[in-house]
Amino acid sequence: MMESKSPVCNTCGEEIGVKPNGDFFVACHECSFPICKACLEYEFKEGRRICLRCGNPYDENVLDDVDTKTSKNQSTIATHINNTPQDSGIHARHISTVSTIDSELNDEYGNPIWKNRVDSWKDKKDKKSKKKKNDPKAQEHDSQIPPQQHMEDMPPNAEAAATDVLSVVIPIPRTKITAYRIVIIMRLIILALFFNYRITHPVDSAYGLWLTSVICEIWFAVSWVLDQFPKWSPINRETYIDRLSARFEREGEESQLAAVDFFVSTVDPLKEPPLITANTVLSILALDYPVDKVSCYVSDDGAAMLSFESLVETADFARKWVPFCKKYSIEPRAPEFYFSLKIDYLRDKVQPSFVKERRAMKRDYEEFKIRMNALVAKAQKTPEEGWTMQDGTSWPGNNTRDHPGMIQVFLGYSGARDIEGNELPRLVYVSREKRPGYQHHKKAGAENALVRVSAVLTNAPFILNLDCDHYVNNSKAVREAMCFLMDPIVGQDVCYVQFPQRFDGIDKSDRYANRNIVFFDVNMRGLDGIQGPVYVGTGCVFRRQALYGYSPPSKPKMLPQSSSSSCCCCPTKKKPTQDPSEIYKDAKREELDAAIFNLGDLDNYDEYERSMLISQTSFEKTFGLSAVFIESTLMENGGVPDSVNPSTLIKEAIHVISCGYEEKTEWGKEIGWIYGSITEDILTGFKMHCRGWRSIYCMPKRAAFKGSAPINLSDRLNQVLRWALGSVEIFFSRHSPLWYGYKGGKLKWLERFAYANTTIYPFTSIPLLAYCILPAICLLTDKFIMPPISTFASLFFIALFMSIIATGILELRWSGVSIEEWWRNEQFWVIGGISAHLFAVVQGLLKILAGIDTNFTVTSKATDDDDFGELYAFKWTTLLIPPTTVLIINIVGVVAGISDAINNGYQSWGPLFGKLFFSFWVIVHLYPFLKGLMGRQNRTPTIVVIWSVLLASIFSLLWVRIDPFVLKTKGPDTSMCGINC
Repeated sequence: MMESKSPVCNTCGEEIGVKPNGDFFVACHECSFPICKACLEYEFKEGRRICLRCGNPYDENVLDDVDTKTSKNQSTIATHINNTPQDSGIHARHISTVSTIDSELNDEYGNPIWKNRVDSWKDKKDKKSKKKKNDPKAQEHDSQIPPQQHMEDMPPNAEAAATDVLSVVIPIPRTKITAYRIVIIMRLIILALFFNYRITHPVDSAYGLWLTSVICEIWFAVSWVLDQFPKWSPINRETYIDRLSARFEREGEESQLAAVDFFVSTVDPLKEPPLITANTVLSILALDYPVDKVSCYVSDDGAAMLSFESLVETADFARKWVPFCKKYSIEPRAPEFYFSLKIDYLRDKVQPSFVKERRAMKRDYEEFKIRMNALVAKAQKTPEEGWTMQDGTSWPGNNTRDHPGMIQVFLGYSGARDIEGNELPRLVYVSREKRPGYQHHKKAGAENALVRVSAVLTNAPFILNLDCDHYVNNSKAVREAMCFLMDPIVGQDVCYVQFPQRFDGIDKSDRYANRNIVFFDVNMRGLDGIQGPVYVGTGCVFRRQALYGYSPPSKPKMLPQSSSSSCCCCPTKKKPTQDPSEIYKDAKREELDAAIFNLGDLDNYDEYERSMLISQTSFEKTFGLSAVFIESTLMENGGVPDSVNPSTLIKEAIHVISCGYEEKTEWGKEIGWIYGSITEDILTGFKMHCRGWRSIYCMPKRAAFKGSAPINLSDRLNQVLRWALGSVEIFFSRHSPLWYGYKGGKLKWLERFAYANTTIYPFTSIPLLAYCILPAICLLTDKFIMPPISTFASLFFIALFMSIIATGILELRWSGVSIEEWWRNEQFWVIGGISAHLFAVVQGLLKILAGIDTNFTVTSKATDDDDFGELYAFKWTTLLIPPTTVLIINIVGVVAGISDAINNGYQSWGPLFGKLFFSFWVIVHLYPFLKGLMGRQNRTPTIVVIWSVLLASIFSLLWVRIDPFVLKTKGPDTSMCGINC
């Protein structure tokens, strides 16, 4: 029989030991981070009770009932720790604060091996053998390292070890988060008491209104639970990019930072101005990152000659712009936004030549803008014979729905250099092939085409995607992400690092909540404390292997655990009697049949299985018919395979963007950007989290990326409509979080709550619309949704309102969000809910039930010459009718209610106040919408007024017919007088 091996402590290299019942010792039941009892005791003694990998607190009773006969060396080490904490040694090097989440990996003898942690998968087997205690190769490897190297790599004490940390998790202070959690629980209890009262006290005289209101309130409560509890454990993170540079960019050595492929997507250059796209590209090319590690791919999904010509101009201007940015370290590195900054641009500048060169560069940029504007003006009218290139040949993309694939490489290693003779990052124009009869899957299909092209040409291990209107605002943004992704412990299970979206050109009051501050600064930080933030479509750095459908590297298999310590998201499993390596292989054979592989376990195959795994035929049904691309998927560290002939790369790249390449493959189903919704970002991130990956939320002090937002009312509502429609599509798809991804228990329950909320929220529009109309109905019919309440019953309502206010205040306290931003979010929740979300539900049902598809509308990125001029622009859309109708109905109800109270005397004012408060709540929430209708000239289009008044009148007349407003006099009791009525 094969003897089961005990996992090795990630801190000291000793075996972690077992419990008296035979189970392996597990310190963290969330991520199974391997740490021995001795090291854990030292962590507890130093007051550090948080897991080094996932940041979750350890169980207080984790040290109970542990078998201490694991290794005689552990007790010795423990004594050494307790007695000589100042000593240099294994523990002095690796045990520090919570920041040891990024500690270097050591072999048994304490030698640093983390530099080799990211070697290719072919070397993994050799590495594992070096970690085995009695392996002579490990001893030989250890003896080959000179003593000087030992001293150079080992800090003299534990404080020096902190300098090796790339990032730390900073929990929210207990004084803030504890009170917040208590109020959430109290609010949940109060809700239960409130609903008990509401259900047991019906209103017989207005039973329909009462029942409608109770159903709406229950839906709101469920929606609140789904939104609130994923914010239970918010965290902050801090990165140390200076230490990243010290570790990977040593003086006199080649940079060891990982390469990054940037994706920029554009469709219609008339709606997405080429100048905006050019600024995004220029900000990427000027990044503070090694130029040979950066490649920028621009996807032109509209095959527009304007996009191609503008990219030619951009590449030419980059030869001047990039060296200027790097010479003077300017921020931001998008020229349009740099030159428009109203700040003292001489601050911190000490070189006398700066002013002269800046003035010259600004003049060059203005000339560049004139050339770009000339291209746009030329493209306004398409010639009858189509566009012609400079060499006289016809432009291949004249028919946007039927054209071949196009690739053009600018700059780069073999391309033009900057004006100082330095190499520039590679810039690649890509337009995938399109033919009639093929599904192209819009933006998701374009992103997948870029994944394959970049894999063939550069194959960087990480991918950063940006919308064409999101420029790099922080030139060190990629370094911020690498502090997580290149860390050997924190980064091994991270599929992507998401940055918050920030926007330029929004009015101070942010009338329509374009900044989404509550979502990005509250919800996303809450998710970061669970399994990571959702993917929001832009400003995200992906691990390429995660996009290929691979599972994360296998976590230490410390199960089975006892039933008392089993994770809440997966059932307790029976203790295996099989050798762990055999269990791994059995699991891998199942994955082999499904053609979705776990890269971290490739070294567990025997030679025959490995030869089958890397064969072309076993990958074709997953990745498609491209030997070059298939070979690139196995290169975890990236890079172009040595066996590939460089002269054939462009031909192969054209092949992988052909319109039929994805047929009978897993593209869009299991790998790449996932198809099935116009909001492909939610689906893509959801699939990764279901495989066991986790994501990280990075919020640097200087915003990493900034974009433009549609600030006028109509464009904003259309944008929200598109997002909500995508959520409805996901809800009805097989990937719905309500029923997908339960197998394996890899998606945590609170993370599932968050994903469920992203698909359910549009359906809240139906009860919300009903609830916004109820106040007007109550005022017009002189009825109410609640019976007269006693003093005791009123306590429920007071307590509920107080808990809502307290939750909001404490949430603002720990998040730093202002009360104005929170209030704008609340207002637009109502505005979008009764307009865009409602239409999304209707359109989604039409698509599912009747097959009526809706077209994807690109939001205009054009800006007005006047500051916030676009804010006052009015564009007709049917989305404006429902909120306007609700406004008019409530205003009519208020007038009718006050008039009725005046006619009936002072005794009518008491019951009226509750109804008026209810109605004013609706009107106040819709106030930004009312201002948007007025526009700059305070005029509303006639068509909106006519439709809204007509609908309001029909609705009012209908209620008049059902319950007429006539004075009802009480006559004699007919049963007593004997009159047959």
